[in-house]
This record gives sequence, structure tokens and C-alpha cells, in this order.
Amino acid sequence: MLKRILDFYTRYFAIFVIIFGVIAYFCPKPFIFLKPGMDWFFGLTMFGIGIVLQVEDFKRILKNPIIVLIGSAAQFTIMPLGAFFLARLFNLPSEIAVGLILTGSAPGAMASNVMSYIAKADTAYSVSLTTVSTLLCPLLTPGLTFLLAQSQLDIPFGNMLLTVIKMVIIPLFAGFAVRHLFKQKIEKILYIFPAISATFIIFICSLVIALNEKNLAKVTGIVLLTGIILNLYGMLAGFGVGSLFRMNTRRKRTLTIEIGMQNAGLGTVLALKHIGEQAAIPAAIFVFICIITASALAAFWQRTTITESAD
Repeated sequence: MLKRILDFYTRYFAIFVIIFGVIAYFCPKPFIFLKPGMDWFFGLTMFGIGIVLQVEDFKRILKNPIIVLIGSAAQFTIMPLGAFFLARLFNLPSEIAVGLILTGSAPGAMASNVMSYIAKADTAYSVSLTTVSTLLCPLLTPGLTFLLAQSQLDIPFGNMLLTVIKMVIIPLFAGFAVRHLFKQKIEKILYIFPAISATFIIFICSLVIALNEKNLAKVTGIVLLTGIILNLYGMLAGFGVGSLFRMNTRRKRTLTIEIGMQNAGLGTVLALKHIGEQAAIPAAIFVFICIITASALAAFWQRTTITESAD
């Protein structure tokens, strides 16, 4: 019974992101009170994801490295450059522009694996791409943000690098090690960890809304527009990359979802910690956008039949 409830909660956590986002807007104090624990919350999110990973996930990458390389290269070029040009096109304020670029430079969202499964895409490919982009993000996320946004604000590359290692890599591999060392015991409660990760992402998004309650009314319109454009552009470009390299339908679907969705929770934490509260707004709003669009697309694709065989 508990497993069914948690599976439902994890699959449809987008609904809870919206509900708690609204609550945080009208009643921000309880969320702001928990701000000091933000680093721990995100670290626990990655720990939960690390526990779900298996040795087979890494073996899968080694079996077909070319398609993983293509997807990872697309992830860290399409979205960062798209965010950079959108920030210029809309002449966004400095902090908002940096926040958008930071969002575009984040790795793939863990929720993309669930969306790929629902969409009848290549879920194994999705897991491989998310894993690789997460492992690369300590260098590439702050590096690309520094490269593309340094004209807007001073970007603390070194501090951001250390933060990502502390909050992403260490907890991720700690979770992976716990799964490996206590496999039999962990297997029995494995279904709990995706729900834990989803809960902390919900909190992080709500915290950003609570912190920016007064600023949201001023900037939401233009930030919402740029976020929607960035998300749709990423999805279309992802499908285009899959078509360019003549991938099958399942992998094209995977790239569409994987590139269109970003780990904006990480972008939110980095923005709050190193740049400013307003810089976190694009990332927080992007969470809403990409979950809603990916859910709608996955629901549509779920009803379609794929006749071709996997590569």
C-alpha cells in the first residue's frame, strides 16, 4: 500500500511542486525558516538518486559510448547557448540573466528518467545521459556559467565547483556505495528514495518562491516567457539531434525530454548560494515549465505505438 502511494507521489510530483509553490507564495515564512538546511536537502536528494543507480547503469554507458557522447555534448551546448542568446534577446537584468544561463548550464533532470519511461522512450539511454551529465556538471555547470555570464556579473567559479562536488558528487557516490554494500536490505526499501528526492526538490522550488515573493510580480511575465522558449527550444533541438544522427524513435524521444529538462533544482541552489535570490527565479520557474511540458508530451507519446525495433 505504501509503495503504491509513494509511486503515485513520485510520478505526479509536478502537481505537488505547483501546490507547494502557491502555498509558499502566500505563506512564505515557514519555508524561509528552513533555508539554512538547503545544502543538506539537496545533498540528500542526490544521495537518494545515488541509491537508485546500479552498476549496470555504468556498464550501459561503456557498451554504447557514442550515443551517450552525442547526447551529453548536445546537453551542454544547446541549452547553455540558448539561455545566453535569450538573455541577450530579452535584455534581462543581470541577476536574472545569470540565473537563466546557470539553469541552461545545469545537467539533465533526474525526473527525465521517469518521463522517458512514461513516454515509451529509451529509459536506459535516459539514465545513462543523466548519469554522465551529473558527473560532468561539477566542471561544466560553473565553467559554462562563468564563460557565458561573466560579462553580466562576477561568477565565483571555484566556489561553485566546490559546492557542486559537495552537494552532487559526494552524496551521489555515497548513495551508490550504500546500495552496493547493503544491497539486500536496501532493495526492500528502494521505492522510498525517489519519493525522498522528489520531496526535497519540491521544497527547494518552494523556498525560492518564498524568498522572491515580492520580486515575482515584477519579473514573472518575461522570465516565464524566456523559460518556456528555452524549454521548447531544448525539446525541439533534442529531437533534431536524434534525427540528425538517425536514431530510432525511442532515442529521439529520450533526447527530446532529456535536453528539454534541466536539473533546475541544482541551478536554484547555486544561484541562492553564490549569486543572489533573484538569480534563482529562472531556475525555480523552469522546474514548473519543464515538468508540465514533459508530462504532457510523455502522456501523448504513451498513447502512440512504436513498431520499429531498438537499435
